[in-house]
Parts: sequence; structure tokens; C-alpha cells
Amino acid sequence: MSADGDAAEETAFVRTYALTRGRTRPRHLMGVDTVLDAGPGRPGPGQVEECEEILALCGEHRRSVAELAGRLGRPVTAVKILVSDLLDAHALVISVTDAYATSDEDADADERPNPHLLAALAAALKRKWPDAVTYAQAG
Repeated sequence: MSADGDAAEETAFVRTYALTRGRTRPRHLMGVDTVLDAGPGRPGPGQVEECEEILALCGEHRRSVAELAGRLGRPVTAVKILVSDLLDAHALVISVTDAYATSDEDADADERPNPHLLAALAAALKRKWPDAVTYAQAG
């Protein structure tokens, strides 16, 4: 790789580090397929411009974490960290879309709960009560 390529790669790394304020993990559990909607809250002061871009994109219509990362040109982990900040501010909400719901026809075929719906529910409960210990951890 050329010296220019190394410098560009290092600059991108430093920018991502600054973007996330050095954090390497989001506070909220979410996958790349987690769907987000704009919420009633607003981001706090000092949020990076990417947070405004995320809000604008989710304000147009629901977006997945993977789609946001692609549109912003940022690593998925960095976008998850920013999304976590926006979830904390209630500026974004995790959407339970029709894709996660089962139709009446599907309900007869399979009586088990939908795992996507359960994951969205668990994430919402964890946001509401972050200090609560889950049954799986206690057992």
C-alpha cells in the first residue's frame, strides 16, 4: 500500500474513533437488521453531524442499522454506537414492523413466539430498565 493509502486509512480510523468518542461498543443490543424509526426526542448538544443525518434518514422512513451504515459510509459498529446515543435521547425508537409480526395464517402453522419480536421487546425493556437483571443471567 502507498504512503498516501496508509495516511488515508489512519485518518479514517482516527475519525471513527473521534466520532464514537473512543467507545467500541453500543449500549443497546441490536443487529444489523434492527429497524429504526424517528422518535419524539432530540439528540443532546454536542452530537456529531452523523446523528443529524441518521435522524433525517429515519425521518423519511424506517431504516435498518445496515442501511444507515451504508448511506453514511461508516462502520456498522460506529453507527450502532451513534444509534445507541439517539435511543437514549428517545430521538430514535426500535420499530416493530410488519416484517416482525406474524400473520393469522402463520400463527396457526407455528405457535412459537417470533424471535425478532422477542428481541425487539427485550431491547426495549433493557432500555427502560437498564439495571434489571434478566432471568437468563440470574439463573
